[in-house]
Amino acid sequence: MSEFWLYVKLGFGHVLDWHAYDHILFLIVLTVGYTFDNWKRILLLVTLFTLGHTMSLFLAVYGVVSVNSKLVEFLIPLTILIAGLFNVFTAKNTSRNTKVGILYGVTIFFGLIHGLGFSGYFKAISSNVSSKILPLIEFALGVEAAQIVIVLFVLVASFIFQTFFRFSKQDWILVISSVVIGMVIPMLIANKIW
Repeated sequence: MSEFWLYVKLGFGHVLDWHAYDHILFLIVLTVGYTFDNWKRILLLVTLFTLGHTMSLFLAVYGVVSVNSKLVEFLIPLTILIAGLFNVFTAKNTSRNTKVGILYGVTIFFGLIHGLGFSGYFKAISSNVSSKILPLIEFALGVEAAQIVIVLFVLVASFIFQTFFRFSKQDWILVISSVVIGMVIPMLIANKIW
């Protein structure tokens, strides 16, 4: 049972690591346009991201895929930048209902990329375990729980700023997405592949 909690805590800590806050930034831009009324869609998006993240970890841990870590470290902030720019250019569309299938597919794809970024570390910590399937599932549970914490924080902040400080939904999306874009550009420059 203690091994179960070890991997759950590892997944939880992976998302909430303030020194590697890329995961948090992606979740912010993924959910900033939604409210508590959209909880089913948000939960689906977060779960799809976790599935993509877990799939790439699984494939990397079992040696099915191997990707240059420098490329992955560049692609992670690139996915955040793309999601932030998408928000900026679609902030007027406050319904967030257009092209939902594309959004789900992109979320899984971004999850795949983010999972590859953690695969080396996960391989190292699970090297003494014969079957890595159970630790991967336990890790995914921790990731999912932490992501829900981040999403709840974003939703509460959105509610407070839009209700009490009278931010329009469009302005809220523009401001938060722009802040995230500003934070991710230095990450892109630091991890450039050219």
